[in-house]
Amino acid sequence: MSQTFREVLSNRPLRMFSITTFVICAIVLVADGMDAQFLGIVAPLVIEEFGVDAGTFGFAMSAALVGFGLGSWSGGWLGDTIGRRWSLAIAATVFSLGTIAASTSTDVTQMAFWRLISGLGFGSAYANGIALLGEWLPDKWRSVGITTISVGTPAGGMVVSAMAPSLLEAYDWRGSFVFLGVLTFICVILIIAFLRDSPTWLLAKGKVEEAKKVVHKITSDAVELVAERHDTDTEGGGSIGVLHRTNLRVNIGVGVAFTSATAVAYGVLLWTTTLLTGKGWDLDDAAYAVAFAGLTSIFGSIAAGLIIQYFGSRVTMATFSGSLFVTLIALTIAVESMSGPHEGGNLAVVGLIGLAAALFSASIACMYAIMTHAYPPSCRSAGIGFGIFMGRFGPILSSGFGGTLLDLGDGSSVPFFAVLCVGSLLISAAAFVIDRPIPPGRKAGAA
Repeated sequence: MSQTFREVLSNRPLRMFSITTFVICAIVLVADGMDAQFLGIVAPLVIEEFGVDAGTFGFAMSAALVGFGLGSWSGGWLGDTIGRRWSLAIAATVFSLGTIAASTSTDVTQMAFWRLISGLGFGSAYANGIALLGEWLPDKWRSVGITTISVGTPAGGMVVSAMAPSLLEAYDWRGSFVFLGVLTFICVILIIAFLRDSPTWLLAKGKVEEAKKVVHKITSDAVELVAERHDTDTEGGGSIGVLHRTNLRVNIGVGVAFTSATAVAYGVLLWTTTLLTGKGWDLDDAAYAVAFAGLTSIFGSIAAGLIIQYFGSRVTMATFSGSLFVTLIALTIAVESMSGPHEGGNLAVVGLIGLAAALFSASIACMYAIMTHAYPPSCRSAGIGFGIFMGRFGPILSSGFGGTLLDLGDGSSVPFFAVLCVGSLLISAAAFVIDRPIPPGRKAGAA
C-alpha cells in the first residue's frame, strides 16, 4: 500500500531518529540565541573600548536583526533548493565564523558588518531548523516540537547570560566571542553527522531512491512511498513558490500576525523598564519585571504546541490573542492606577507583564507551527523564512515608535497600550484569514 512519509511517521511510535533530530535542531537554535544575544550583554565593555556613545553603537546592535530578516527568507529559499540539512549546516557555519570574526572588530562599522553576516546565519538557521524538524515529527508531536525549539533565542540568551561572568573573567569580550564561535561550530559537525533531509523533501524533488534509503531511519518495513499531496498542489503536480496565488491568504495572515505579535512583544520587552521607572519604580525592580517576562515567554511558547495539538491552531491562536487583549487592558488600568511604587501594586503589574509575555510568545509560537503545516514541501523553508522576515518589522516599529507613544501620553501609558491592544486584535483577525489552519487533534488524521 502506498503511503506518504507523513503517514509513515504518524502510524508508528516516535522513533529515536526523530528525537535525535529534535535535540540537534534545539541545540542549533539555542546556540543561535547565545551568539545573537551575547553582544547585548557585553555592549558596555565594547562601547567603552571603542570610545563611542550608546546611540552610535546601536547601529552595530541592530545589524544582526537586519541580517536575521534577510537570512530567514533567503536561507529558507536555499533550504527548499538544496535541502534543509545542508542549508542548516551552512547557516551554522556562517554565524559561527561571523561570531569569531566579530572579535577582531576595532570600530562600530566593522562590528556592524560582522553582525550583519552573523544575522544572515541566525535567520537561515531558524527557517531551516524548524522546517527540517517539522518534517521528521509525527502529527501528534509536530506542533509541540516546533513551538518548543522556537524558544531557542530566549533560551540561548538565558544560557549565555549565566555563562558571561565566567567567560569574561577567563577570556575578556574578544576571547568570549571566539569561544562561543568555536563552540557553535560543533553544531555543524552534529548536523552533517546525524541529520538527514526528510523523504518528504526528497520526494518533492524527485529523489525517490534517496527517499527510500532515508525512510529506514524510521522503519525497517518495506514501504512504498509517494509524494505528499498538499492543498496547493496543481493538477500537474508542479512545485510552487511562497508568493504563488494559492498561498495568498496564508501569506497575508502570517505577515499580519507575525508583525503584530512581534510588535507587541518588543513593545513590552523594550519599553517596560522606561515605562515603570517613569512611574517611580527602581531600575532593579523594573528590570526584574522584564526578566520575569522572558521566563514566562518560554513556558507560553511550549504550552502553545500542546494546546494546538488538541484544539487546532485557529481556536488556539484566537484565544491567546484575545486573552492578550484583555491582559493589556488590565495592565493599562494597573499601571495608570499606581500613585507610586508599592509592593502590592508591583506584584500585580509584574504578574500581568509576565502573563502578557506568555500570551504574545504563545501567539508567535502558533505561527511557527502553522507555517510548517500550511506551506507545501516545495516552499516550506522559504515560507517559514517569509514569516520570520515579516516578523522583523515588529521590532522596528516598536523600537521606533514606542518612545514616541510614551511621550505622547505625557505621563500616561494609555496611547502606548492602546496601540499594543490593536496589535493583539490584528493577531486574532489573522487567525481567521489563514485558510490552512492546523486542525484539532481529533481531525488531524484527515488533514
